[in-house]
Amino acid sequence: MKKKTLWMHRGIVGLLIGYLLLPILVTFLYSVATAWYHSILPEGYTLKWYGMLFSNMRFWEALGRSFLVSIIPIVLCLMMMLLAIFAISIYFPQYEKLLQSVVLLPYAIPGVVLAISLIRLYATSLGNSIGLLVFAYTIFIIPYMYQGIRNSLRTINIGKLVEAAELLGATKIQAFKMVILPNILPGIQISMLLSFSVLFGEFTFVNLLLGGNYETVQMYLYKMLSESGHVSSALVVTFFTIVLIISYIVLRLTKSIEVKKVHG
Repeated sequence: MKKKTLWMHRGIVGLLIGYLLLPILVTFLYSVATAWYHSILPEGYTLKWYGMLFSNMRFWEALGRSFLVSIIPIVLCLMMMLLAIFAISIYFPQYEKLLQSVVLLPYAIPGVVLAISLIRLYATSLGNSIGLLVFAYTIFIIPYMYQGIRNSLRTINIGKLVEAAELLGATKIQAFKMVILPNILPGIQISMLLSFSVLFGEFTFVNLLLGGNYETVQMYLYKMLSESGHVSSALVVTFFTIVLIISYIVLRLTKSIEVKKVHG
């Protein structure tokens, strides 16, 4: 009975994985197809479309811009959230629910509404600039940063750890840097990875705030859809591959850090 249940669970998981991977597989087949119109499988296979994509400097420039406007907001948001959560946890625990309500507001506000609001508020100061996009992205990922870091903090007793460090002669800042941060590092890394995945594939803000003045990967993909479906498919596959590689690297780093903590 147990074996039958186990095989049933594996079958359900296998079907779910197949369902999730099927669109990516079909996109990959189209990205290497010479033509695919009247048959179940492509009529031929070629890497020409990838060659056209990788030889186009617009792609590499768009990729660099996407990395830039994804990494800077993550760093800014991480610094703000760490300081805010530390201050709330140590000095003002009574305001934790208020902070949680505030940081979850971007979830409730649609991206279009938030983008238009930022344009009206900062049109004269920031205007149609990268700074406005970075500012919007920083606000947009606050919930992802907060939840990941806060969930990690709930697994430790931050108050007692800080008190123990102070008894040993450390200041609160030193205690946070040397004791608290290493314990919540996996949560920070997961929050950064999730935020990067969201920002790297974001289209609404960059389209509304900057339009064609700042071509990221998503903007480049949007323009390529009207030029070549094969190259667009190659770009989508490349995009997923980049995110997958970054996710793998971060997870490996997280695992190695946890192993060092266990053996250290």
